[in-house]
Amino acid sequence: MKQPVISIITVVYNGKKVLPMTIKSIATQTYDNIEYIIIDGASTDSTLDVIEKNKNIVSKFVSEPDRGIYDAMNKGLKIATGDYVWFLNAGDEIYSSDTISKVFELEEADAYYGDVGYIDENEEDLGTRTLKTPPESFSWKDMIWGMVVSHQSFIVKRKYAVNYDLRYKYTADVDWMIKTLKNCKTIGNTKLILSKFLVGGFSKKNIISSNRERFSILRKHFDLYEVLKSHALLSKDFIKYYLSNKKKYY
Repeated sequence: MKQPVISIITVVYNGKKVLPMTIKSIATQTYDNIEYIIIDGASTDSTLDVIEKNKNIVSKFVSEPDRGIYDAMNKGLKIATGDYVWFLNAGDEIYSSDTISKVFELEEADAYYGDVGYIDENEEDLGTRTLKTPPESFSWKDMIWGMVVSHQSFIVKRKYAVNYDLRYKYTADVDWMIKTLKNCKTIGNTKLILSKFLVGGFSKKNIISSNRERFSILRKHFDLYEVLKSHALLSKDFIKYYLSNKKKYY
């Protein structure tokens, strides 16, 4: 497989403490054909100073107000020119320095996926994802079970990536993943940990709102009975997971 250009898109707002983690993981890649794009939501801290200090790594950046994270992601997608796109938000990291090289040593595919590791703001390793592990094979139909593949560990050809639906505030990534996967004919399991995800707490209000939103999204793509069944099983799994990990992740 030839060396395709990969556009890595980072969305940030007031991320002076965590953005360097993301930039460093990109700067240390052994793979050369990287277009690195940062979309900043008009930060009021020294985020722009961080970008300026790393301008040799950053291919393009935009700093202006936006309508939220998904609007910012759409802006990044609009100016990306790579063969593939990969969304890594501020604080997220590529797992190792040879990750991209390993991905593109594989047979060409419309999209690639892998596992994700969890880290905190001190870059302490919190282990890999345990509630869901990547399936051996993956299609849009697997999304009825939620984000079985982490958004941060999904790489797709740019021509198949759709825009995020800004009607959704919390879980537009679920809708985006389903629509994008529907465009893909070949989806490769890298069997690698592709990224490190910066874990942060979120409120009960957001959990409830995001669950409602996700239900609405899944209902748009799947049969009602299947959605109800999957939500019942997921709720049971989440309660078990939360009780066993709340001290670790919250």
